[in-house]
Amino acid sequence: MTTQSTSVERILGFGTDSGHTFGTVEIAYETFGTLNADRSNAILIEHALTGDTHVTEWWSGVVGPGEAVDTNEYYVVCANSLGGCSGTTGPQSTFDDGLAYGSRFPAVSIRDMARLEHNLAQILGIESWAAVIGGSMGGARALEFALLDQRKVRKCAVIAAPAFCEADQIAWAMMQERAIELDPDYYAGDYSAVGRFPSQGLGLARQIAHLTYRNDADLNERFSRRMRSENYYEVSSYLDHQAKKLTARFDPHSYLVLTRALRDHDVRRGRSSDLRTALADACTDNLVISVSSDRLFPPEQLEVLAEALPGKVRHEVIDSPVGHDGFLTESTKISTVLAGFLAA
Repeated sequence: MTTQSTSVERILGFGTDSGHTFGTVEIAYETFGTLNADRSNAILIEHALTGDTHVTEWWSGVVGPGEAVDTNEYYVVCANSLGGCSGTTGPQSTFDDGLAYGSRFPAVSIRDMARLEHNLAQILGIESWAAVIGGSMGGARALEFALLDQRKVRKCAVIAAPAFCEADQIAWAMMQERAIELDPDYYAGDYSAVGRFPSQGLGLARQIAHLTYRNDADLNERFSRRMRSENYYEVSSYLDHQAKKLTARFDPHSYLVLTRALRDHDVRRGRSSDLRTALADACTDNLVISVSSDRLFPPEQLEVLAEALPGKVRHEVIDSPVGHDGFLTESTKISTVLAGFLAA
């Protein structure tokens, strides 16, 4: 039986790229499996934007006992991202005055998230990772983590995430941000201080995002023009369901903080305008996985990353009609590719 534990570590004096210094940052994480004697079997899994530390749940069929990322063989670590709302310091964490950070929470970057996880690695005593793996925002985090680690990551798998976001992705992010900001219950991020919650804005942001997570052909096939009731289409019901699910479990300001971090993702920042040069210190055994129907981060954008990475690089395009969410739903296909990559 795989050993599982949930923990929170406190890190003092953590600075962000935006110039803010936290007196204390808490980082919540879960571990699965057992770290071996020479501490060489650790794998870091990076979650997506609204994900959490429960990786064996949201990536069942990929991570767990006997799966591609076998928790009987590997010591798997999954940490909640900085700025999130599942245990790691975020906008609803308590500030020095006893109130939530709210609007005072600073901008954080994908690189900040990766840097915080390097602090966690030191606490865990892990000097070298067998692999770091992530999908979507998690793929961006995996790439940054490997770049910061000066090749102490032996294998890096980036799934459905590019080297940098482009105008189309920035535009989709802007609409999601605006949906939350225009909700009258948002109060510039200080809604908890006045007992409000901008559920309408968060729900609309999720619906906008979900249209980028799923392919148009997939939606047409599943729902066509069928009605749920008078003037209410089945696809509208589906999107309303997605909105309700997220508003029941996620913080709106965390959603803004993380959306902006992914929007601003660019591995060239502070390194080099030339992508190949910027990636020169990356892991030298890389797997890039894209989804054939992904309209958020299409395969051709991930091919740009694959061509610029150093060392051994394999780019696999998973055939799926689903769209971007295929990195979560196509567990059998993802598992086959990951298992081969880890075993090679």
